[in-house]
Amino acid sequence: LVEVALDKTYGQTGSILDLGTGTGAIALALASELPNRQVMGVDLKQEAKELAEYNAAQLNIKNVTFDQGSWFEPIAEGTKFALIVSNPPYIDEKDPHLSQGDVRFEPKSALVADENGLADIRHISDLARQYLEEGGWLAFEHGYDQGEAVREIMRGFGYQQVVTEKDYGGNDRVTLGCYQPS
Repeated sequence: LVEVALDKTYGQTGSILDLGTGTGAIALALASELPNRQVMGVDLKQEAKELAEYNAAQLNIKNVTFDQGSWFEPIAEGTKFALIVSNPPYIDEKDPHLSQGDVRFEPKSALVADENGLADIRHISDLARQYLEEGGWLAFEHGYDQGEAVREIMRGFGYQQVVTEKDYGGNDRVTLGCYQPS
């Protein structure tokens, strides 16, 4: 997600928003690579916000802030971003992988979404249009088998140039689109 975001926004200006920031890894990577741009991370959990702030302090990254709330809730009306990224919950609650490996220890709220794992992606795709600059990009990390569905969702909300990028294993992993209001 970070590589795709950097590639799409290279040489651009404007603020960046990371929704569902968790530890802040994505926001901090973007802020580190783009020191002249302001990055904001938002997470539902206060503990995640505090951990992300701690990580920013440890890394001495100054061009990043974190806020607590549900998706766009803490964002002031009228605020616009050149790029919005998110690695939202995208696993279907019936997915058998939830009982295997390391994910067994993750909070379910960070992993699972309704509508076959697509509810949060649909919700963010809809609301992001209010917060993106004209020509701004929205990018999601998602499950290996969700690329086509995410492209359909984004196109349905009017995003242009919608493409899915593959991960190092050759699986669909990141889908992004450009906001061009009509």
